[in-house]
Amino acid sequence: MGWAYITLALFAGIVVPVQAGLNAVMARHIGGALNATFLSFIIGTSALAIILAVTRPALPSLATFGQVPVWAYAGGLMGLIYVASSTFLAPKLGAATLLALVIAGQMIASLIIDQYGLVGFPENPITLLRVLGVVLLVAGVVLIRAF
Repeated sequence: MGWAYITLALFAGIVVPVQAGLNAVMARHIGGALNATFLSFIIGTSALAIILAVTRPALPSLATFGQVPVWAYAGGLMGLIYVASSTFLAPKLGAATLLALVIAGQMIASLIIDQYGLVGFPENPITLLRVLGVVLLVAGVVLIRAF
């Protein structure tokens, strides 16, 4: 695994609690988590439009969108659920507890997704060591929440 990938993944991880906090502040000022989520998506979409305009990648034809499995379009809804939930929960749980629970949920779902090769991932069977890793993460959630 290259250092650039590791660095990018760490940076993405750093951004997650910062985003939750910024969106929670926005929510306090503009009337709640759904309003803040909507504004967050507008800002993100606008930034992405600018990046696309500057980088000018080849855009797919409209026919190409019909080749995407219908269920794959649910990814946008998953983003909505995550951003709205984290915006609502950040001030209630705090950054460490929120993200510990998010990571625990991600790992539990990832074991199931890998086991059955769901949503485009290759099959990667559940092993005792992988389950132990998730158990340790969940134990970490308990410790973070307890202290």
